[in-house]
Amino acid sequence: MSDDDVRPTAAVVIPALNEEATIGEQVAEVLAVAARPDLPARIAEVIVVDNGSEDRTAWRARSAGATVVSEPRRGYGRACAAGVEAAGDVELIVLMDGDRSDRIDELPLLLAPLLAGEADLVIGSRVLGSYEPGSLLPQQRFGNWLAARLLRLLYGVRVTDVGPFRVIRRRQLVSLGMRETTYGWSVEMIARAARRGLWVREVPVSYRKRAGGDSKVSGNLTASVRAGGRILATIFRCWRDGKPDL
Repeated sequence: MSDDDVRPTAAVVIPALNEEATIGEQVAEVLAVAARPDLPARIAEVIVVDNGSEDRTAWRARSAGATVVSEPRRGYGRACAAGVEAAGDVELIVLMDGDRSDRIDELPLLLAPLLAGEADLVIGSRVLGSYEPGSLLPQQRFGNWLAARLLRLLYGVRVTDVGPFRVIRRRQLVSLGMRETTYGWSVEMIARAARRGLWVREVPVSYRKRAGGDSKVSGNLTASVRAGGRILATIFRCWRDGKPDL
């Protein structure tokens, strides 16, 4: 029996909006890591979700070897959900951004505690790890800190970062009943996982400056405030929805 027969299968889901400058190299990096025989999971598919791009994001992703799924309705959460649905019958979902900030070669760090039965949701923490100067702007660091404090206060889960690079079993993610359609999707996953009693764990990762294009969250103050407001609203909404169960 080959290693590929026994390793758990994974799909890497990359939501992308106007990332033609970076998505081709991002997909190439993922495929290079997928080819490593020592990777503890078998990456069965790389799924790029084109979230209504107005450039050649979809073409570049497909040319690089990814499966491209179209989700024309704008929204980070919608794009992630479309990718998870398209992943089909894999065991693990790997989520990451398409701007080459996340280091896919550090995927084994995230897989290790999950495959050892020590975690159900593993998040790459840029705070515990390292990040290049300029990769995390002050508004991002403050937003992460505030979201982490609220998640601990309301849900009892200890995190330092709500970063995009994470791994979870697909069946558990589907069972969470995710509803958020925008940038609150990442914190909704943590909140709902904590409510379900899933073990949320962080591992240190490194983070790079985006390789090209413009950030949809931190590119300008207005976008940062809007995204931050949605993230905070999602944390409180999940708490309010689950309050009768406390």
